[in-house]
Amino acid sequence: MYFSDRIDAGRQLAARLGHLKGRDVVVLGLPRGGVPVAAEVADALGAPLDICLVRKLGLPRQPELAMGALGEGGVRVVNERVMRETGADARDLAAVERREHAELDHRARRYRGSRPSMPLEGRTVLVVDDGLATGATALAACRVVRARGAARIVLAVPVAPPGWTARLGGEADETVCVHTPEFFYAIGQFYGDFTQTPDAEVIACLDRNRATRGPVVHETDVRIPATGATLTGRLAMPEDAIGIVLFAHGSGSSRHSPRNRAVAAALNRAGLGTLLFDLLTEAEAGDRARVFDTPLLAGRLAEATDWLAARPEMGVLPLGYFGASTGAAAALWAAAAPASSVVAVVSRGGRPDLAADHLAQVRAPTLLVVGGGDPLVLDLNRRAGSRLRCENRLAVVAGATHLFEEPGALEEVAELAGSWFTRHFRNQ
Repeated sequence: MYFSDRIDAGRQLAARLGHLKGRDVVVLGLPRGGVPVAAEVADALGAPLDICLVRKLGLPRQPELAMGALGEGGVRVVNERVMRETGADARDLAAVERREHAELDHRARRYRGSRPSMPLEGRTVLVVDDGLATGATALAACRVVRARGAARIVLAVPVAPPGWTARLGGEADETVCVHTPEFFYAIGQFYGDFTQTPDAEVIACLDRNRATRGPVVHETDVRIPATGATLTGRLAMPEDAIGIVLFAHGSGSSRHSPRNRAVAAALNRAGLGTLLFDLLTEAEAGDRARVFDTPLLAGRLAEATDWLAARPEMGVLPLGYFGASTGAAAALWAAAAPASSVVAVVSRGGRPDLAADHLAQVRAPTLLVVGGGDPLVLDLNRRAGSRLRCENRLAVVAGATHLFEEPGALEEVAELAGSWFTRHFRNQ
């Protein structure tokens, strides 16, 4: 026995997943038994929790042995070897399939109610179960998640048989397991308590995670008209948002940047709306001259700001800019325009020197966040701060380098940014 119960298993598994903390990760538990394990992992990573609905297609006379699995979105996986060795035929499979389709629909309503499933497009998705035996359910889950647009899939389980990753056929980008015992008969043999997880516990895990991570966030894919282009983005609006932050990414990055997405998720939890969008089209992004064309990027940011301000759901919500690396120059350039309506700016590891001639015209309170281990950019920000005439502050994250990849560094950036925007939004 390796685990006292699923809570213990989740905590042991979380200890193997620390490298994902601070990333833009969504944790998906496989109901029912995988959800309490996933809840512990989500708590440890500070990540949102949802479910991945997949139903095992068990043999009629031996339901614990899967001859396949069903998932949301019409995904179906059949284990031909199990069917062949047990003598199961197409009629057996069809009968079980009909029943499990109905159960899949029932559980979606039961667990989520009227809430939509969590958006996965462009994100790292961590799929968690309480163990892996045949691999059919996990394989179906990975295919469901991939079909929903996940950029990277991590499959994590407390226990699995030796060679278990081969059963996934490369569907997961990363696999993590605490124990792979040689003598593996069933997942339950490695738990002190492996009683069936009730629906009420699944719902409680989801509700507890939602309460911990903040307000419900409504996300929408958007297309933003700009001069000579249409820009693609994602608008995230928490209920009762107090303001919205537009992100200007750095060179070579996009709206899928894991660092900007992690910061945006933290701002959403703090009650701030976010607009992550690409300042350039895919075709333009291959032109290095455009990537570093600060006037062009600042103009696009200003156009996106006007487009956002005109949306009916905006009302009178205040707007702010979060600029990263060279995107910070675009944010400050745009904020310096006489007609700019932004009320706060945050620069992360920014290059404000690229907006040097415009710094004195910035009126919005500006926070410059730099890593203590990034001496060149730190010096550039100190010089830029002396040219700003608005309220401004330089915050140094000790030990952090340019990309803030050190443990806890990005979380500190998000906390600094959230406090800055919240204070200045509330003062409007």
